Formats: sequence, C-alpha cells, structure tokens
Amino acid sequence: MKTIFRIFSYLGKYPKLASAQLLCAILMTFMLLAFPVMTGRVKREVIDGQQIDKLIPFIAIVLVAFFLRDFFNYLRILINNTFEQKAVFDLRSQLYNKLQRLRLNWFDQRRTGDIMTRVAEDVPQMERILIDGIEQGLVALLQVLIVTIFLITRSPILALAALAPLPLLVVGAWLYSRHASTRYRIVRKATGEMNAMLHDNIAGIRQIKSYAAEDDELASFNQSSSKVRDANLTVMKAWALYSPSMSFANSIGYALVLGVGAWQIYYHGLDHAVLLEFFTIIWALYEPLGRLHQLNQMTQSSRAAAERVFSILDEEDEIHTSDGAQLGEPIRGHVKFDDMHFAYADEPTLRGISLEAQPGQTIALVGSTGAGKSTVVSLLSRFYEYDRGSITIDGTELNTIAKPSLRSVIGYVTQDAFLFNGPVRENLHLGKRNATDQEMWSALKSANADGFVRDLPDGLDTSVGERGVKLSGGERQRLSIARALLKNPPILLLDEATASVDSETERLIQEALDHLMENRTAFVIAHRLSTIRNADCIHVLDAGQIIESGTHDELLARGGKYATLSKQSFLS
Repeated sequence: MKTIFRIFSYLGKYPKLASAQLLCAILMTFMLLAFPVMTGRVKREVIDGQQIDKLIPFIAIVLVAFFLRDFFNYLRILINNTFEQKAVFDLRSQLYNKLQRLRLNWFDQRRTGDIMTRVAEDVPQMERILIDGIEQGLVALLQVLIVTIFLITRSPILALAALAPLPLLVVGAWLYSRHASTRYRIVRKATGEMNAMLHDNIAGIRQIKSYAAEDDELASFNQSSSKVRDANLTVMKAWALYSPSMSFANSIGYALVLGVGAWQIYYHGLDHAVLLEFFTIIWALYEPLGRLHQLNQMTQSSRAAAERVFSILDEEDEIHTSDGAQLGEPIRGHVKFDDMHFAYADEPTLRGISLEAQPGQTIALVGSTGAGKSTVVSLLSRFYEYDRGSITIDGTELNTIAKPSLRSVIGYVTQDAFLFNGPVRENLHLGKRNATDQEMWSALKSANADGFVRDLPDGLDTSVGERGVKLSGGERQRLSIARALLKNPPILLLDEATASVDSETERLIQEALDHLMENRTAFVIAHRLSTIRNADCIHVLDAGQIIESGTHDELLARGGKYATLSKQSFLS
C-alpha cells in the first residue's frame, strides 16, 4: 500500500480541484436517489392512490434529477481529467529531470530500451490509477455508501440481504490481490526486456543485415516476446476466474433481495413500493462494486509499474549536480592531476595518475585499448568521481566545483559524434543557445563544414536524421567541432576525434581541430600520429598508469612503449 499512497501523493498539490471533484461526485450520487423515490411515490400515490394528476410532476422531477446527475458527472469528469493530467505532468517532469541528474554509471548498467519502457509505458500505467483510481474508486465508494444508507432507511432487513454478498466480495478481492503484484511485476519486467531487445536491434539493423542474421534475431525476439505473452496470459487467467466469480456474488444479492422481499411482503406486510424501490436502485449498489473489482486489477498493475518508476526516482543524484563552487573568470585552463586513483565497478582503472597542463598547452594521451585514456577525460568532466588523489582547475579542486559551472568551460569532441534528430541549426544551438546565423556560419567555416552545409537542401534547417544518419562520419565530426567552437570553451577534450575516417577527411578534421585548439588547454586522445605529434607533452598509459611522458621526439628517442606504438599503429 505504501507504493499506492505514494502514487496518490502527486494529487496533493491541487486541493481545490480535489474538493471540487468530491463535491460533484457527492451531488451526482444523490441525484441517483430521485428515481427510486419517485418510483415508490408513483406506486403509492398515482397507482394505488389513483392520483393521476401527480404523474407528470413526478416524471419531471425524475428528468431534472437525471439531467443534474449527468451535468455534475460532466463537471466531475472535466475536473478529474484536468486534475490527473496535471499530476501526471508533474510525475513525467520529475522522472525526466531525475534521468538528467543520474550518474553516468547508472546508465552504464542498464539497457536503453528498458529505461524507455519505464518512461513511455510504466508512467502511463501509473496514470491509469491516478485517473481511473479517483473516477472509479472515489465515485464508487461514495455511491455504495449513499445507496446503502438509503436502503437501510427503507428496510434494514432488505438492506442486509442486499449486502449479504459483501464478505464474498472482500474475500475474493483479497485472494486475487494476494499474488497479483508478483504477476504484474513479471509482466513489466518481461516487457522491459523485450523493448530493450527491440531498441538494440533497431539501432543495430545495419549489422544484422550485414551478417544476414535476420532469422536468428527474429528467433531471439520471439523468445523474448513469448515471455511477455505468457506473463500476460497468467494475469488474464487469474482475472478470468476473479471477475465472473465476483459477478456471480452480486447475483446472489439480487436473488436474496427478491426472496427476502417476497417473504416480508407475504408474512410481514412490507409495502410493495419498498421492494420496487430496491429493484430500481440496487443496481447502483452492485455496479460500483464491479468497478471496484476492475480498480483492484488496475491497482495491482499500476503498483508494479510504479515500483519500476520509483526505483529511478529513488536513485542517488550525481554529486554536486548544482551545488558547489563556481569557477572564477577568466578561466586560465591550468589543469593538474596529482596521484589520482579511480576504480570502476570495484575494478582499479587508474592508479597514481599525475600530470599537468599549463594554460594553452596540448596534452596527448596514448596507449593500448583499455589503458585508461578515455577514463582520464571522463573524470575531468566529472562524468565519474575519482576515489582519491586530486584534480584541480586553476587551483580549485574538481570535486568541489558545481558541475554546470565545470562543464560550461569544457568542450568535448568524441569519436562517435552524436547529433540529434533535427536540423543542423538545433544541433549547433547545443553549443550556444542564442547563436546567430552569422556565428553559426563562422563556426562552420572554421570547422571546414560550411561547404557541405550550404549544399544541403535546406542549409541550416536540413534535418540530419537520427544520430546524424543522413551525413557521413566526417561531416558529423566537423559539425560536432563547429558546435564546440560555438561554445568557445577554455578547456577541450578530444577523444579519438579523427579515428575511422579517410585521409582527406582526416585532413579537413585536423585543420578544424587546429582552429579549435588555438589558445585553449586541450587533452587529446588519438591513434594517429598527425593528431598528437605537435603536442606539448605526450603521456603513455598502460594498465591505468603513466609509464612514459615527453614530447614526440623525446619518446621516440627512448625507444620505449611509445616508439613501439608508433611503429605498430600510428600513421604519418
């Protein structure tokens, strides 16, 4: 129940809407009583009392009551949906904001498709309990309460007969709910796994086709999909037994009212009109009970979805996401690592890293795959937190700097230049939100990208496709460099920025990088000699440690690891 109460806590921000909805529900329910009351009076006064002149006023009262019932119901539905959509908006906003603030290693350990399922499917599933929970739950309970009081005032004995199935309904609901949350958790988990596989396969469709693996991937997807099917069938089998059983319990009430009512009329002289009133209103007692059964099913499903959503909301944020020191102006770009250690997932990754970059210097990091080069620049952006040692920028300890302040002075260009599915203009605006067209064209020219952008069908307004699929790798890289130029950061991190391109594209990218690195402190990771040979200092990493440091010529002269790497991997 703790999870359910937490879901409904999102409604607490709107007390006026909640009160208005409650009032409409009460008034609407009271209007239901007009029909049985008028039916009883028609029996007594019009039929038995031969007062036919009262028929039209009684019918008019019934019609007015029905109109008011539906009018109040209209207001209630309108208020309810406004109420719930505001609450759902708050929930979605909170969840998205939370995702933006989570640590990167949280994402490293989860599949994108499963995260998408929690946002796209689990939140709407929670929405159902917020919308229908009030609509079905609150109104149903009010209706049961008001109708029960009305029935007791008419005939306590008949009211007891009508309420006799209630213990069966309560026991049935308990039996159904006892293991329902487990069944729904299995459904949500299986759905998340299936969507994660679907996301991976769509993202890797080129690889699947290139290896002619369509049949194998279909078999894998069908296996995952079958888990969703079987989990849903388990839920439906339980519901198939529960729902008709509860409907039969309601039918017992009708039969009891008929039998007890006839007995009371025959032996105790019960007014025939009372039995008639019961049969015109008793549906209003059992119909909301049926809605409560459906609400029970919905509650269990929403509970399982909510647990998955709340598991994200309860995760720890990044450390010092917004709190901490602000870097002073101007930023000189003096960066220093002092005996810095870092372990990823309890595995030592960097050990005793010490290096220094004076303002405006270019520092190159080289080494075999897995040596720790990318981890160094990731720590400088505080994507991860180092365990011990020190990293400072202009003398300020890195882990005391507010992350927005830190990242505002760092430009990051990676091998896999990520572009959003939108126009060139929007992708450039990520570097500078208020950049003018003139500033964008200037940055594109410096990045050797203005030529191909001008040739695009709509220039800056041309959509680049998902992840920039409509552009070549070199074009995407040059756009990412233009984006960094617009940001104009004093510190640059370049991670394999010229990898996997042809020599002509490499030349264009290298010229763009030369413009980008002018008068900036730069940390460069590269496998190509042309990118790092002019660096002020080159550090060679191996197994998370710096084993050599010096200029290109100094390291070649030593004949060590760098010299070996140059012969094996670097191309001049």
